[in-house]
Amino acid sequence: MTPKSPLTVAGFPRLAFSYSVNELGDNLGVVALAILVLDETGSALATAALFVCARFLPAFLSPWLTARLDRRAVNRSLPLLYSLEALAFAALALLAAEGFWLPAVLALALVDGTLALTGRGLSRGAVAALLIPHGALRRGNAMLNIAFAVTAAAGPALGGLLVALAGTSAALWVDAGSFALIAAVLFAGRHLPPAAPAEETHWRERVREGFRAVASRPVLRALVSAQAVAFVFFFLVIPIEVVYAIETLDAGDVGYGLLLASWGVGLVVGSWAFARLPHLSTRVLVVASTVVIGAAYLGLAAAPGIVAACAASVAGGAGNGVQWVSVLTSVQEALPDALQARVVGLLESVGAAAPGVGFLLGGVLTALWSPRMAYLVAGLGVLAVAAAMLRRLRPAI
Repeated sequence: MTPKSPLTVAGFPRLAFSYSVNELGDNLGVVALAILVLDETGSALATAALFVCARFLPAFLSPWLTARLDRRAVNRSLPLLYSLEALAFAALALLAAEGFWLPAVLALALVDGTLALTGRGLSRGAVAALLIPHGALRRGNAMLNIAFAVTAAAGPALGGLLVALAGTSAALWVDAGSFALIAAVLFAGRHLPPAAPAEETHWRERVREGFRAVASRPVLRALVSAQAVAFVFFFLVIPIEVVYAIETLDAGDVGYGLLLASWGVGLVVGSWAFARLPHLSTRVLVVASTVVIGAAYLGLAAAPGIVAACAASVAGGAGNGVQWVSVLTSVQEALPDALQARVVGLLESVGAAAPGVGFLLGGVLTALWSPRMAYLVAGLGVLAVAAAMLRRLRPAI
């Protein structure tokens, strides 16, 4: 079968649009909320609490909500989630304008984070259901990966710009409008996956089925467990990048911006490369790209100046652009349709929870030693994960 272009598969363009706007809005909203909380409280602890509620705690709630919704028609479940997100951001906009109250902001951030993570899992499951029969899953995932790379950079920038020009409340109202828009777009979709046949299985049992699906399949177990550990080392360096660029390399604010931009450039390049390698096993790409990221971190640990650091960062970003989408595609290829949303949602939750451990470890290593030591530990840790992946996935490659 000759693979079709994903854009010619009915329903996929709507899902791709909604996924991209969801990522854009999620990043925009978190930046606007972080500015709001810091301005109103002046507390770094309160800002950290916001990120815990918006990014970390939803990882433990989303699998349960996904299991409750993954049997429903996509053009009903996803519009419901995005409509609730629109209401959550509207409430946050009112709080920003009329009367800030930190507990309410944190509670709404938790609700929104859970809805956003669930929406990603359900969207990925729907994409797999649409594209696998046409042999277009890899190309579709590559398109979504490029959209993710762009929105990951554009969302925070847009959030900061809107807050600077129009204020926090206006930025949050714009975010609410974006979620209302994608809810309407998906509600009108006639070619999205329909509701699954009715089951007597309780949603709690469906959650357990998702965990059992991973535990009982060696390839899935290897991918999900190794990726959980990899995420810890991937995110270990995030909180210390600013210290590394400004103090260790003496590159200043401009150097810090260049370092982040270099990773973003690599991310786009890697996403493009994944789309250009349709015949190479995704499991080979998983291992190879993980090695590239580990080597890039070691390069950053040894870089004598900002130029060498940016070169290593481009390489690491390219590996990043291939690694996550390869893991995701490998997982999707190993699953029946009925388990797509649940298991992919579980993988998304792992990706939301593990960074918290990495952030803490990176901060401790930098405080006790130096940013270079943090990059060294991250690089060696990622390479160890790649070796474990190769050993456990070799029979399936």
